[in-house]
Amino acid sequence: MMRDLGTSKENTWCTGCGNFGILNAVKKAIGELVENGSKLSDFAITCGIGCHGKIFDYLALSGIYGLHGRGTATAQGMKLANPALKVISFGGDGDSLGEGLEHTLFAAKRNMDITLILHNNGNYGLTTGQFSPLSEPGYKGLSTPLGSIEKPFRAIPLLLEAGASFVARGFSARPDHLTELIIAALNHKGFSFIEVMQPCVSYNNNYAYLNQKVKLLEVIPTTQAHAIDLASDPDHVYLGVFSRKNLPVYHELLYGSANPQKDRPDYLHRQDILHAK
Repeated sequence: MMRDLGTSKENTWCTGCGNFGILNAVKKAIGELVENGSKLSDFAITCGIGCHGKIFDYLALSGIYGLHGRGTATAQGMKLANPALKVISFGGDGDSLGEGLEHTLFAAKRNMDITLILHNNGNYGLTTGQFSPLSEPGYKGLSTPLGSIEKPFRAIPLLLEAGASFVARGFSARPDHLTELIIAALNHKGFSFIEVMQPCVSYNNNYAYLNQKVKLLEVIPTTQAHAIDLASDPDHVYLGVFSRKNLPVYHELLYGSANPQKDRPDYLHRQDILHAK
């Protein structure tokens, strides 16, 4: 039986925060994968800075608590060092598509075999509600008291164009569906991206809007253009898998089946190599 993935850390998320749904879905997904043969020791996690990053303290898994915007960069390093790991990077809409935009796009471009779960609450919640790269026009926060005048990024079209080979969207208030998406992402070989619509009850409480607008995709779109259209639909917030492709992954293109963590020479062998030079 798998051990409890919870920790003794005090949970400081606001009551009703969508992050609770993400945390529970991640726990359930990993539990099901372990029941089906995965080893708990094969999972590793990383994150950036923000409300999303607190999930690192609430999951009893190995990993690295990263710098702001550097979660995907850290995840890439972990995967390259030990390709046997299933690496999950948690990011916020500001953290991963603001400060860390270049790392996220290059991880997708390379088809790094990692999973990025994007907590999209449409603002910088930890620093009390500034607008983010995904905030809708008109969003009022500390940095935009009269409403944001900027056009937001659309996360799924952006990641599709960047080259992500698995792209999906979930909703924190539908944890069972989100669990299925996380399992599919972790089983996918390549860069997996899940945008999770995650209401911020303190600064962007859009539960009512999302509950009204969400709609499940019936099938995976057959073309990228169709996927982008559905992901950008102004009348619905579609949930499900928008794209899944089997493409070469970066670490195998780089060094085949080698595993630096397992294949490295032991101490004595390294000394012999040094002395031989």
